[in-house]
Amino acid sequence: MLRIMCAGLCALLLCPAIPSQASTVFRCEDDNGHITYTMHGCPESASLDLQDAYNPTPGKGKAVPLAKPHKAQKKARSKVDERQVVVVGTKQDGCGNKLTSNERRRAVIRQQVRGGMTQRDVESTLGKPDKITSSNGQTRYHYADDKGNRRQVTFDEFGCVQEKGKR
Repeated sequence: MLRIMCAGLCALLLCPAIPSQASTVFRCEDDNGHITYTMHGCPESASLDLQDAYNPTPGKGKAVPLAKPHKAQKKARSKVDERQVVVVGTKQDGCGNKLTSNERRRAVIRQQVRGGMTQRDVESTLGKPDKITSSNGQTRYHYADDKGNRRQVTFDEFGCVQEKGKR
């Protein structure tokens, strides 16, 4: 009896009784031409267009677009397409971006320590240090392996690996 009840409950959960319905979405465009879709309305400074979004069940007939743009919207899009993309800033690693992301990744994979790497990069490469010492604003990570080999990595006051000859 319990099995039949569980099977019935599972069947109810797998087959929703409420059909999916269309909803109204707000299309907000600010003075710079940036477009945002939301269900909560637009700020006062943005222009507002209501769009009906309908997401039919997959496999039920031909494809249906989710929203049909108005002719005025097509003109606004052509203006946006003519603009050039400008990169305003780049990611700063705190060490002067001496290494590109590809160089950094390659060094970590090859277990190499290079000038300009961060403490986090060194820990990704060699693991947690066996010993950490600090003096005169410099931090040193000390490593020792099972064969008795020792290795020391020196960081500057910003936490960046110092290049050899610049200590």
